[in-house]
Amino acid sequence: MNAVRQPSNLSNRAIVIGAGIAGLATAARLVHAGMHVTVHEAHATPGGKMRCLPSSAGPVDAGPTVLTMRPVVEQLYSDLGETLNDHLTLIRQRVIARHFWADGSQLDLFDDEDENIAAIERFSDASAARQFRDFCTRARQLFQAFDAPMMQAPTPSLAKLARYVGARPGLLTKLAPFSTLHSLLCQHFDDPRLIQLFGRYATYVGGSPYQAPALLALIWQAEAAGVWAVQGGMHQLAQSLVTMAKARGVEYRFGMPVERIEIRNGMTAGVTLADGSISASSTVIFNGDPRALSQGLLGNECASLAPQTTSSARSLSAEVWAFAARVAGPELAHHNVFFRKDPKPEFDMLARGEMIPDPTIYLCAMDRGMPSPSPDTERFETIANAPSMTTRPTQKDFSRCQKRTFQTLAKFGLRFDPMPGQGSLTTPSGFDKLFPASAGALYGQSPHGLTASIRRPQARTAIKGLYLTGGCTHPGAGVPMALLSARHAVEAILNDRTLTSMSRQTVTPGGMSTASATTGVNQSASSGS
Repeated sequence: MNAVRQPSNLSNRAIVIGAGIAGLATAARLVHAGMHVTVHEAHATPGGKMRCLPSSAGPVDAGPTVLTMRPVVEQLYSDLGETLNDHLTLIRQRVIARHFWADGSQLDLFDDEDENIAAIERFSDASAARQFRDFCTRARQLFQAFDAPMMQAPTPSLAKLARYVGARPGLLTKLAPFSTLHSLLCQHFDDPRLIQLFGRYATYVGGSPYQAPALLALIWQAEAAGVWAVQGGMHQLAQSLVTMAKARGVEYRFGMPVERIEIRNGMTAGVTLADGSISASSTVIFNGDPRALSQGLLGNECASLAPQTTSSARSLSAEVWAFAARVAGPELAHHNVFFRKDPKPEFDMLARGEMIPDPTIYLCAMDRGMPSPSPDTERFETIANAPSMTTRPTQKDFSRCQKRTFQTLAKFGLRFDPMPGQGSLTTPSGFDKLFPASAGALYGQSPHGLTASIRRPQARTAIKGLYLTGGCTHPGAGVPMALLSARHAVEAILNDRTLTSMSRQTVTPGGMSTASATTGVNQSASSGS
């Protein structure tokens, strides 16, 4: 491990606001580049939305549970001079997810396309299997089209995507730019259950398949390429980055929220902490929901940033249970989905700010799909979609939330003992408290609309020295995307430092130094996402 680095001057310091997974990755990358880094986090533990809750069976994930795009994680560790396998154990899930329907039908999707084709033929018919093969081809094309010019690009634009598509005749029709995900799936599948299954991927980024763009079909390709579980729970990824970066000199200050970002002459000068002390730095990285900046939660000087986060609709939220219990009922995989009969009424109600009493429910059985047999008391996380609080304040009635999830699961024969208590539940209002100015929206802005993917805030802001990272910024929600956002932020910081250094060396009397490039962007309060 590298020796602890002490700050040599103000320009070599960086302050990260928020210890979400992107903030942690940003801090690790910056200290590896030779900067002195301090991370301020309002909560007592790292991870942001990659959080966990205590239980009788150990820590239970209460945030993201699906890990895809393993090469993105491997690249992070490699860029830090480390090997992923030396720090974490990832277990590939042969069963990507087990799907249940109210009519008693069940479908496992696997990490092998041929196996999936055979499974779908048994589940439906030979025509559905052929349709699935065609859908897989299209999902791969969409992923390849979107990866380089959009996800991997620090500053994506429709122009870049258009150039990429223009060089590949026929790809434009595959992108179906004016179609929704639901309409694209209706073109591919006759079986309504398969339309429902793949339409659920819109919820991965907080959207509805009836409003989200067809492009989101590419999420299937990300899962088809492999889904991994982290031994010990997803929160171990966050802890791994803390341990590694702390040994290299990153200073973490948990339970110490940032009250204000200090701006002097249009440039960052540091942050004021909750205790009134000031920490000076010319580089500040905000890892949170950019809407907090636009609402002035970190100072009026930042309120002009991220205006789109105020004008755009919010993504979906969720009711999340994280608990330990003994379970009886159908055999579970690591990832499970229990579908309601008809998806449209649920999404119609969500759009109106309401929640249907019998929703589709995702269930992660954390101790399934692991090398060791499942214990008698297992750890579970359930997620039911809910509207953000911008539509209308969500109800907080505990018994209603409990019935909504567990009576629905009981219809599939699934029962838990003991039933989880109030401390196991997080509602949209709870997420809003955890992540200020988010309105409980777990994915930032809504993914609906043709240009949603390029309307997210990017790494650079209009304030020199202030940068953004996290799942609410480009390239979007999900663990791999948050890690890519960290890479984009660090590249912007290091490039701007190089430009500033070069301009100082080449400036002549009467001349002008080259200012660092800036683009309007944004982010939010001192608990990371």
